[in-house]
Amino acid sequence: MPFLLCMKKNKSPVPLGRSIFQKHTPPIQQNYQALLESCLKNKCLFIDDNFPAHISSIGTGELLKKLPRNLQWKRPHALHKSPVFYAANRKQLDLCQGLVENCWFLAALEALTFHQDILAAVVPQNQSFERKYAGIFHFRFWHFGEWVDVVVDDLLPVNEAGELVFVSSVYKNVFWGALLEKAYAKLYGSYEDLQIGQVSEALVDFTGGVNTRIKLAEAPPDLWDILTRATYSRSLMGCQTHLGVYFPSVSLPCIQTTKVLKNGLVAGHAYTVTGIRKVTCQYGPENLVRLRNPWGKIEWKGDWSDSSYKWELLSPKEKILLRKKKEDGEFWMSLRDFKIHFVDLMICKLTPDLMSQEDGKKWMYSLKSGRWVKGSTAGGSLGYRNGNFWMNPQYWLNVLPVEDSKKTLNLCNVVISLMQKHSSKHRNRAPHLFIGFLLYKNTFLLSFVPEQYQESNRKLPPAFFTRHQPVNKHQVFLDEREVTHDFHLEPCVYVIVPSTLEPQQESEFILRVFSRKHVLREMGGNTSFTLSKEIVDRYEGKIWEDFFTKHFEQVELKFSSMLQNPEINAVHLQKMLNNISWRNFQSFHLNFSLDSCQGILALLDLNATGTLSIQEFRVLWKRLLFYLEVFQKRDTSRSGKLDLVELHAAVQETGISLSNEICNLMAIRYGDPDLQISFESFVCFMLRVEIMGEAFRNLTQDGKGIYLRESEWMMMTLYS
Repeated sequence: MPFLLCMKKNKSPVPLGRSIFQKHTPPIQQNYQALLESCLKNKCLFIDDNFPAHISSIGTGELLKKLPRNLQWKRPHALHKSPVFYAANRKQLDLCQGLVENCWFLAALEALTFHQDILAAVVPQNQSFERKYAGIFHFRFWHFGEWVDVVVDDLLPVNEAGELVFVSSVYKNVFWGALLEKAYAKLYGSYEDLQIGQVSEALVDFTGGVNTRIKLAEAPPDLWDILTRATYSRSLMGCQTHLGVYFPSVSLPCIQTTKVLKNGLVAGHAYTVTGIRKVTCQYGPENLVRLRNPWGKIEWKGDWSDSSYKWELLSPKEKILLRKKKEDGEFWMSLRDFKIHFVDLMICKLTPDLMSQEDGKKWMYSLKSGRWVKGSTAGGSLGYRNGNFWMNPQYWLNVLPVEDSKKTLNLCNVVISLMQKHSSKHRNRAPHLFIGFLLYKNTFLLSFVPEQYQESNRKLPPAFFTRHQPVNKHQVFLDEREVTHDFHLEPCVYVIVPSTLEPQQESEFILRVFSRKHVLREMGGNTSFTLSKEIVDRYEGKIWEDFFTKHFEQVELKFSSMLQNPEINAVHLQKMLNNISWRNFQSFHLNFSLDSCQGILALLDLNATGTLSIQEFRVLWKRLLFYLEVFQKRDTSRSGKLDLVELHAAVQETGISLSNEICNLMAIRYGDPDLQISFESFVCFMLRVEIMGEAFRNLTQDGKGIYLRESEWMMMTLYS
């Protein structure tokens, strides 16, 4: 039989001239802390010989043609008198793309900044150009199944004028973005290796999460619900436009190959989804999506753009707090236009419940490493019909029922991800293989596979795959780094068979499985079970349906019309907040007054209805969880109140910069006679500060002041 001959060749010595399997080259491991201490002890600045300040770190191809003539490498202290690593009080990313065409990387980075805890994991915050400065910095990335620490020096490529040629900040003294890009370039070989990529790749590298790709031309009818759950849970979102005809007359100084369409979008370009909003127009509700161009300029010109007449259809307050009339790359568009003008929506989530709506916070995550080797395990896809498909690695997956699941039809959500590793040190030196996987169900196995196969953990024989159909009959093989599929499966035993499209193609890969409960192991090889990790999402999206059902019933919102579009007035809000079981506050009872709830409602009720929608309450709830975390951290005496010193520290913890005078005035306004701030008062205080700050940023033209008509002034000062 042909497969026996292949097996025989695989066991024989490798003849001269025959290629040997090339393993993935892992990144160089350097001990940041040890290197830092050594530099401080020797009073010298770090120089990274593993990624030198040399043209070799930039690349060898087309990128070299774009470089300025007299390229130099300088440290931030030589570029600015007071360099800053990271500006925590900046609400916007404000990074701009340089000569490297890596909009995909910046779009993912923009999404990362909406989750400060995830950002802090990638960008350690205890780094600066002052305290313990030694010209060395480090960043963390998820790299094929494990978190790696990447160390770099702070020598950055600049032109003769001292301007950064790659990623830079609009604030010329902020350098964390440029250093992060350098670390990412080091991880993948060179700056040039960042030229081509997908938002989904960078999102996974920043989080280790699982990707969901939605083809917007075939978007599901509940797309708005998916966007809503993603926005108010721990998800990062990016998207990409169609390729199209462009106007070469459009001139952009830093962008070498521009493809700007008539409507202001850039063809074949990556954008970040930065928010969503359902607004109330004169003709009815409209779903809006907010996006940002990583160039920091060039915006959408259609409906709901900065200059669109559509904004006049909103209430003055809603218009002030949502519309920004500045060329900063960020803009709104309708969901309808979003589906027309964008191709893919990529959502990266730390837990896979986004698409499933399956209740429960706990998920299991399993990872297996494998490889396709010529003559051994590189059988190719089933479509080649060469009888070698069975040679591919096979994985036994037992999907187990979950007792607390209320999922209909007893189906379990299972996400399976297959990721190929590049063998070269350089990310873009070798093209991706076409990869995919087939999934087979246990009912087929029991009816066909002999008992010895079921009990011995041996690989399924060739004949099995010619007689039985997989669960995913229409598997498409893609030449991408990662292929992910979302399944709704009955609790049962399955077999996963990952493969390349063509036989005899070699690569290493990792297989990841996410579900509520399962067991994964390899068949025919290492028979040990895979240790699975439990992952918990702090901001679980699914709890909303149960939460609202429970609390709306408590406040007697039982009318059918209100159940479809529930609205919460100040009395309802007070009852809900005071009846919630707040974590870390079990020792005493929170007491939101009616006056406090009226103030909260006035701040968040953008369309002046006197009520909060579910969407507006989601915004409030997310902020409440964040404020609670900050409040607990700064309430060192555990008294349930903050004094002036603790209040200053708490405000700073949120990333907002306020003067001592303003903090003192707010303590007088919101505090008790002893200027002590309760959690309820802290919530009102912080909401007011954040929303007034957002209104200023939207209205200002120069960042220094704003011009208001009398009606706008009255609206801004009286609504809260």
